[in-house]
Amino acid sequence: MNGFDVRVLGCGIVSRCAALALASQGLRVALQARPATAASAPPDIRAYALNPCSVALLAGLKAWDTLPADARTAVHDMKVSGDAPGAAIEFSAFAQSVSALAWIVDAAALEAVLDSAAGFTPLIALQAEPAPAPLTVVAEGKASALRDQLGVGFERHGYGQRAIAARLVSDRPHLGVARQWFRSPDILALLPFDRPLSGHSHGLVWSLPDAEAERWLAAPVGEFEAALNEATGGVAGQLRLSGERAAWPLAIGRAAAVSGPGWVLLGDAAHVVHPLAGQGLNLGLADVAALSEVLAGRESWRGLDDATLGRRYARRRAAATWAMAQATDGLWRLFSTDQPLLRELRNRGLGLVNQIAPLKRWIVGRALDA
Repeated sequence: MNGFDVRVLGCGIVSRCAALALASQGLRVALQARPATAASAPPDIRAYALNPCSVALLAGLKAWDTLPADARTAVHDMKVSGDAPGAAIEFSAFAQSVSALAWIVDAAALEAVLDSAAGFTPLIALQAEPAPAPLTVVAEGKASALRDQLGVGFERHGYGQRAIAARLVSDRPHLGVARQWFRSPDILALLPFDRPLSGHSHGLVWSLPDAEAERWLAAPVGEFEAALNEATGGVAGQLRLSGERAAWPLAIGRAAAVSGPGWVLLGDAAHVVHPLAGQGLNLGLADVAALSEVLAGRESWRGLDDATLGRRYARRRAAATWAMAQATDGLWRLFSTDQPLLRELRNRGLGLVNQIAPLKRWIVGRALDA
């Protein structure tokens, strides 16, 4: 392939989707990513919650239907509990008139499908070294080196917490129910999953203060399982680990600018949010959709490096990314304090919202369209 229209940097799901989306417009894409992971690397245990907009994007890229059946699990109901008896709110796909509130997807399986699609797309060339192109799409993640080289500031604030991820198996079927507990100072989520045991598996995301996270990462399996079952109260059945535990630090972050002459930032290179709402990847895939639409709708005389296109993309994404960052940060702050009055108000608030069907539908609608 002689010459490129777009250079995409990154080796994650967002960068692969960006390359595929732009190639589908007839653009010649250089996908610059690190070499494949060594076979000795630990298995990827991440699971992502994808909303209908993300699923639609993947379907348009011919990636969704290629996923193995057990690598994607529909969420039909969501049950969220506070840290006081009776403090709870429930959401259902039926009440929202949708087939699923979200889909829980195996990260490794999705990456494999996207890798294969990119490899078989003639307009995408995998590059180990930088390739000149009018437009550079930076999707390298929150520690993007090129973003720093461009002189773009990135304001980051750590939460002093880490998220523990693991795969679990239960003695009860999950029935497509996602569960989340806001228990100051931790937040625990169980995501219905079909790997390794169909109908009985969960993806765990347990956000804990750093010291507690270190403790439970190092704890013996039996001790960890006992703490997990105590925290969930047995409502999801008797849970046991199925594989290793992993963890990553939690933060909120935002780039000072997401576009400039000849470049744009996508995904975690542009914004990072707390995972309590499971919206991080959805925001990144919405970035891909917005950039693709902006480039597809550009005037015939406007080059890909025209700063106007970058500003159009930035405007499309500004409100949604800001709102999600504020919402997740606000929820974390509300549930991370033990101040008695706030504790009482937040738990009463959950119960109150649960009684107002239109408000619940509005809340779910915002998540479905993020």
